[in-house]
Amino acid sequence: MQRVKETGLHKNVFVAMPEDGCAWVTGASSGIGRALALDLAHSGWTVAATARSAEALCTLTLEARELPGSIEAFPGDVSDTGAMASCTEMLCERFGQIGLLVANAGVYLPQDGLNADVEAFRTSFEVNLMGAVNVLLPTISLMKRAGKGQIAIVSSVAGYTGLPTSAAYGATKAGLINLAESLKFDLDRSGIHLQVINPGFVDTPATSSNPFPMPHLLSVEEAVQEIRRGLEQRNKFEIAFPRSFVWKLKLLNLLPYRLYFPLIAKATGWNKKQAD
Repeated sequence: MQRVKETGLHKNVFVAMPEDGCAWVTGASSGIGRALALDLAHSGWTVAATARSAEALCTLTLEARELPGSIEAFPGDVSDTGAMASCTEMLCERFGQIGLLVANAGVYLPQDGLNADVEAFRTSFEVNLMGAVNVLLPTISLMKRAGKGQIAIVSSVAGYTGLPTSAAYGATKAGLINLAESLKFDLDRSGIHLQVINPGFVDTPATSSNPFPMPHLLSVEEAVQEIRRGLEQRNKFEIAFPRSFVWKLKLLNLLPYRLYFPLIAKATGWNKKQAD
């Protein structure tokens, strides 16, 4: 990776390198977060891995023992504001600086609107949305003092528009996209490179329960390759993939609702689903 300078809004864009501090990855116990932590360690990064499961993080650190970089476990619940503030301080003391933050922690709790669970919505909002805020704000303060840093917020193409079963999940992902768009105006002025990651369907334990077809399904390894490429591009705000699927969804979102709802219902099989 290389630091670069350019004129305009993206002046002095910073692309983090291993010597700039640790890479903090939340939601690192499984799926994209776990694979990304290993990939970063393979590239020489010292990775601070956070998740609720200390046991899963221990297994992850052992798996990285022979890699050029390393992974250190920092167990914690991203929905705990105080714990994440303390974790940020620990990382600063341990590594001197956070060069890269990937706010990846999240849960997917499918909801049937006719039989919805309020606690599933609450958990989704606390983990996916507030969990991101809880790691973002103290990290931004740290990077602001350093005058540099790189942050990537993991959202989803589910945040573009409403989809079946995604009333809770999609709402949080839409919120993360808006959060990233809004923060970028200020972070650009402080030397902090902010990006949003919007994957399509990725083959993880979270997606295995989806009761509808998942077009353009990617492996975790393919998703991580896309993310790493995007993190290295100074002018890229949105890291979204696979590209053909992303553009289909964006075009669908331009349709009037009288066309949008029938098309999505047919594509997902929801037009044949019976009410419970």
